[in-house]
Amino acid sequence: MHSRHPVEEAGREADNGFVHVRGAREHNLKNVSLSIPRDSLVVFTGLSGSGKSSLAFGTLYAEAQRRYLESVSPYARRLFQQMPVPDVDGVDGLPPAIALQQQRGGSSGRSSVGSITTLSNLLRMLYSRAGDYPPGLARLEAESFSPNTPMGACKRCHGLGRIHDVTEESMVPDPSRTLRERAVASWPSAWQGQNLRDILITRGIDVDIPWRDLPKKTREWILFTDETPTYPVYPGLTHAQVVQAMAQGVEPAYQGTFTGARRYILQTFAKSQSAMMRRRVEAFMTTTLCPACHGQRLNADALRVTFGGHTIAAMTALPLETIAATLRTTIGAKPAADATAIAAERIVQDMAARIGVLEELGLGYLQMDRSVQTLSPGEYQRLRLGTQIHSNLFGVVYVLDEPSAGLHPADTQALLTALEHLRRAGNSLFLVEHNLDIIRHAQWVVDVGPQAGTRGGEILYSGPLAGLEDIAASHTRHYVFAPSARVAYTPRTPQAWLRLDGMTWNNLDNLSAAFPLGTLVAVTGVSGSGKSSLVSQVLTSIVARALGQTPAVEEEEDPIVASNPMGEPQGHIVEGLEHIRRLVVIDQKPIGRTPRSNLATYTGLFDMIRKLYARTELAQKRGYDAGYFSFNLPKGRCPTCEGAGATMVELLFLPSVYAPCPTCHGARYKPQVLEVTYRGRSIADLLAMTVDEACLFLAEDAGPAQILATLQRGGLGHLTLGQPATELSGGEAQRIKLATELQKQRRGHTLYVLDEPTTGLHPFDADRLMEHLHELVQAGNTVLVAEHDMRLVARSDWVIDLGPGAGSRGGRIVAQGVPYDVAHTQGSTTGPFLARYTG
Repeated sequence: MHSRHPVEEAGREADNGFVHVRGAREHNLKNVSLSIPRDSLVVFTGLSGSGKSSLAFGTLYAEAQRRYLESVSPYARRLFQQMPVPDVDGVDGLPPAIALQQQRGGSSGRSSVGSITTLSNLLRMLYSRAGDYPPGLARLEAESFSPNTPMGACKRCHGLGRIHDVTEESMVPDPSRTLRERAVASWPSAWQGQNLRDILITRGIDVDIPWRDLPKKTREWILFTDETPTYPVYPGLTHAQVVQAMAQGVEPAYQGTFTGARRYILQTFAKSQSAMMRRRVEAFMTTTLCPACHGQRLNADALRVTFGGHTIAAMTALPLETIAATLRTTIGAKPAADATAIAAERIVQDMAARIGVLEELGLGYLQMDRSVQTLSPGEYQRLRLGTQIHSNLFGVVYVLDEPSAGLHPADTQALLTALEHLRRAGNSLFLVEHNLDIIRHAQWVVDVGPQAGTRGGEILYSGPLAGLEDIAASHTRHYVFAPSARVAYTPRTPQAWLRLDGMTWNNLDNLSAAFPLGTLVAVTGVSGSGKSSLVSQVLTSIVARALGQTPAVEEEEDPIVASNPMGEPQGHIVEGLEHIRRLVVIDQKPIGRTPRSNLATYTGLFDMIRKLYARTELAQKRGYDAGYFSFNLPKGRCPTCEGAGATMVELLFLPSVYAPCPTCHGARYKPQVLEVTYRGRSIADLLAMTVDEACLFLAEDAGPAQILATLQRGGLGHLTLGQPATELSGGEAQRIKLATELQKQRRGHTLYVLDEPTTGLHPFDADRLMEHLHELVQAGNTVLVAEHDMRLVARSDWVIDLGPGAGSRGGRIVAQGVPYDVAHTQGSTTGPFLARYTG
């Protein structure tokens, strides 16, 4: 951040209702300056990776946050999430800002729709003040109706609604095995499991007889003891030899601490940071509804209070729209004669108004107790948007990251109405957006480009929408001002059919569906109709089980929600499984959790590159194998930064900053490793190249060249090989996964599943993605997408349209067939929007 002279600040001209940005250089922005009107709907457009978010979030929002944090005391400043200082010369005329980004809420499994909208607080107050209490029950405080407080939580399950436990049968699946043969299957494998068996030998327990032949008291102690005794361990010795060694004073190899099998499972499940470890021990656990609260999570007293005939647990399980109707009916039946009734009426009016805003945003189907973890990013953002609309703030800049994400075209108009409500209330709206309907609604457009990465970062246009049509370098204008939207495409004929029956999950109830194989299938429907439930949850779960595959577990998964109380999606395959050899789910989740993961490591390119360097004459002369060229291994990486390339500098009362490593200056490697070159370039030089540059440099090396060419065709030529995974957008991560699949030599018969793959993609990039998907189908595979982009749906071979509405009004197939037939099916909400592209 450049310093600002106070005299210069004082003498600055009036901003004339504009936000002025001077010299923005955040990420790939090329020292850009522009003016953006306040009190307007401003849309930032451009290819994925062009620099839109760097301008809207990395510069404008970050600067607004920086100014706010400077206004609070240094002590209070420490309590806020630290915000980096944006690289910009100056920003004038910028009001306070609120960011609504594409993310789920906190990682807590207890966070729900009710908690993030504050509706839960109001409902608890209503039950406390105006609930129907049974005789003899004293009035309860509002906190007593929350499962997240000690006063409200069920004492048996601590407010979780279910009990995790273990049994002898779950931990010892085969009692004919001996302890040496790992009869206690729930114990860790490898050394830790051997350690526990060696302790039992020291203790005198026979590890070579079948488990069932051990005394019951011994079995129960091994499995259920909470004691953690320490014993000397003599690996490889029998019990008699151990006794003899101890009598002779022989020093043991070490002192081992025993942990009972049940204690090990429950501690690992509750405390392990590894989702894989949690999932492993979860397989040995039994999960049942809490017998005390029957899954309702609250204490007995709270569940005795009703309102409108419903307990608070029953009320929060209803859709929001039903809750609002129930509350209005109940209050309307009671005359507001006393203070309690008047207070109840006001609470109900406030709740009804809040829910009304959410209904307008198409979210009335959500239940108040639904976990935030199960929401799509689009649903989560619109919930927060609805809360902001009700707050009636004035003079604020709302910076939104693709508010149309996850929205069916039928719901887009409701979103525009909500945004217009915020603007008319005296606020400014800055949207990063790819949706053509929203762009056409903008009062001002900022188009960033012309390409992505280092070839982007320029302002191609900033002004009223109409002027964008004259900008030759803009990719956006071709789509916004296209004379015709119709798509010419002839659907493929299915090779076979995959049929499933009895599919039950969320709002799907005993659904049957048939998916044509060897084609591109699009599943459509309004937001909340059941698309993701069908595609990403039921179908993938059933097919994975049938193929013997284990669905991937995300590392950030919360242990509280790792075991869903609903169990597993139900359903079975009737026919067609013989045509599928493999299931691949390609989502937009990050390709790595740390800066050490990158495009090169994920695709396998880094392994090939390291082998190239290991084969050079100098490397062989010095005895350097491929491990020396990994920045994750001690033998080759810089010892100061341990291969990170940067060191963290702690600043008192200010955000911590990362500075280039003083030893390797960001190169990540030891100097002697960097002396090894391949065609005149070090390994650090190569990692700093973009995919486009590396394509030319490694053109003669068949393996790397093939991977790089696939990445380049996927529109990823702007990314550098060593760019940390944490800096990649969701769309970029998904296309890297897709490119990795495309370059594998497969023989077809793979089912690829993608949930809303065009989220975060400019129409130009969505067209490139479509070419890749068709390439997969041409190779003899099946591609199944849940999708809202009607341009993509029109170029699919088969459409399954769910609906007709959301939540309980959805979950049924209302239309299916080739795109043209679905576009002209009566009763399909999707049909009229698809007809724009099919004719």
